[in-house]
Amino acid sequence: MAGLRRGRVWGSALSADGFAAIRSVGFEPAGQVFGAAVYQLSATAGVSCPGTGARNVDASPGAPGRTLAVVSGPGIPGPAARIAQALYHGRWIAIDRMAAECADLGGHGIVGASVQVREIPADSLTAGAVEFKVIGTAVRASGCPPLARPFASGLSGQDFAKLVMAGWMPAGIALGISVAALHDNGLTTGPSRWGTANAEVPAYTDLMVKVRQDARSRLEQAVRGLGADGTVVSGMTLRVHGDACRRGGTDHFAEAVITGTAVVRFADQRRTAPPPGLAVLSLGAKTTSGNSGKRR
Repeated sequence: MAGLRRGRVWGSALSADGFAAIRSVGFEPAGQVFGAAVYQLSATAGVSCPGTGARNVDASPGAPGRTLAVVSGPGIPGPAARIAQALYHGRWIAIDRMAAECADLGGHGIVGASVQVREIPADSLTAGAVEFKVIGTAVRASGCPPLARPFASGLSGQDFAKLVMAGWMPAGIALGISVAALHDNGLTTGPSRWGTANAEVPAYTDLMVKVRQDARSRLEQAVRGLGADGTVVSGMTLRVHGDACRRGGTDHFAEAVITGTAVVRFADQRRTAPPPGLAVLSLGAKTTSGNSGKRR
């Protein structure tokens, strides 16, 4: 894609208010940008039983048939690791391709980036797949040299402008993704164990709590990797689904994804002069030089 030329028509995914907001802080749109990646669903399916994973933790000591395997992230071996790896890679490839389009347009960053994930079911002719796509608006600051890598932000134009006016800038999109698995051979929730009354199932509760905690830890690691001070979270999803296990019973997988914009401070607001106080003057009072405060 050719670089931006003066006078060329640009596109934008911003609202009218978002467009006015970025202009108010010295930025202008450079064009609409897009990134996509499609992974075969087989890359995230057909995993082995969680009971055979590398890090198995008994979710409830003394309760047979309940094996909780907290295995997540690309670098950790285990049955759920391949799912987490595909979720990471799919999103990052789409984001990187969007950032490349931004650089080609001469942009300094991306505002309003929206990441979407869609599962494409298999049919008689094609295998299932997972589709990752992200779309946003490339923006640039007039008179500034290009960046080595444009920043990406999920903030709207209005929120981006508020961030800049408060002395902060986006550093990039931060992701926290975790997948944990629970093998249930029927004893976890069987009548002999829990009876017929409505009751909490501690193993499943623990599964969701652990996967969310792990996703938050990974989000913090991503923020530190970007050299940022913190993150503005824009979305968090927690999904649980089950598959029949070849060893009998059901394998339950919990998937937590946290998406946010990592931010870094560029101006110390503590050094900014406070706004002037409101002056109050009596309408019935007049002052003259050398006779201040005396009524005439």
